[in-house]
Amino acid sequence: MSTTLLRGGRLVQDGCITRCDILLRGKAVDAVLPPDSGAAADFVYDLAGLYVSAGFIDIHVHGGGGHDFMDGTPEAYHGASALHLRHGTTAMVPTTLAASKEELLRSFSVFERCRDGFADGAKLLGLHIEGPYITKSQCGAQDPRFIREPDPAEYNELLDACPHILRWTIAPELPGAREMGLALLARGVLPSIGHSEADSEAVRAAIPCGYRHVTHLYSAMSTIVRKAGFRHAGIVESAYLYDELSSEIIADGCHLPAPLLQLAYRHIGPQRLVLVTDAMRGAGQTQGESILGSLENGQRVILEDGVAKMPDRTAFAGSICTADRLVRTMVTLAGASLPDAVRMITETPARVLGLSDFYGRVEAGRAADLAVFDHTVRIAMVFKDGAVCFENREEAFQ
Repeated sequence: MSTTLLRGGRLVQDGCITRCDILLRGKAVDAVLPPDSGAAADFVYDLAGLYVSAGFIDIHVHGGGGHDFMDGTPEAYHGASALHLRHGTTAMVPTTLAASKEELLRSFSVFERCRDGFADGAKLLGLHIEGPYITKSQCGAQDPRFIREPDPAEYNELLDACPHILRWTIAPELPGAREMGLALLARGVLPSIGHSEADSEAVRAAIPCGYRHVTHLYSAMSTIVRKAGFRHAGIVESAYLYDELSSEIIADGCHLPAPLLQLAYRHIGPQRLVLVTDAMRGAGQTQGESILGSLENGQRVILEDGVAKMPDRTAFAGSICTADRLVRTMVTLAGASLPDAVRMITETPARVLGLSDFYGRVEAGRAADLAVFDHTVRIAMVFKDGAVCFENREEAFQ
């Protein structure tokens, strides 16, 4: 079993930055050693001047590099995972959109064929099903033609078809949504609250049914509303109020302005806040047109100003960002420390998904999946399963 020594890098973890050596053995971290340890290895990389962290984990991503997981092809899974790996993402949760049962089953089938991943792509941890059991008034860029209420016969068929579903975004106020939450919980699937008009009472009632996570906070969800003159808190307020809930944010600098990023960072905190790209196929591009969803049934969108927009430019249609941009934005706009920003894309998502026994930290026995970057969070190297799968150190030092 080969060994690799990463020498003299600055480890970003546990709220601090510490210079150290990292020894990898096979596909796992063997030891975190003092700097200049003199340890021997088959391969040695000098990381002086660079930062290193656990590989980034994106738990909500639809595609990238011109591909969408709803395309339902191995090429789409390969292309999207390869694009995001080059930006530090070593593991991801491919995400579907509201669609017909047949289209979802097709995407599931391809995921199962591609689940072992690609040498130059991020690991595919499992699936995130976003919809179709959401509220039409909060559908966002999801196609309202495919939005419907939870149907036990349908969702059980979908669960049976793919044993590797990790999370499912649902509007908890819909009839049967609480029962569905309990059914998901029994199968080890995380029910998430999103695309919903639920008030805080409905959120509170959903928590015992397994709903412990909020999908893209502030986007496509309720906030304070008045009913017969009385104010009622919504999902946004619930994310701050209920400690049982973790939340994810699209920290691309477009979906949420600096004050909301700062508010979430300060008052939800890095232990409950997860950074996600929510990237669609346009990730990796900056301008032009793209398609949200599958090539067959997707919607045309416009890429400009660092985000994807609906054709009439009245609403966003998804992000085109990558994980390194999320970390950068949290530091520059939200005022987060680099260790906190990194925690929100490594350790916290691993814990939310129940995978923290192997992912999310750099320590002995954990996955040898690492992101190496400069002070501006430009990716210099990516290690996956202990091997270099991307390197661009010259650009990182420019």
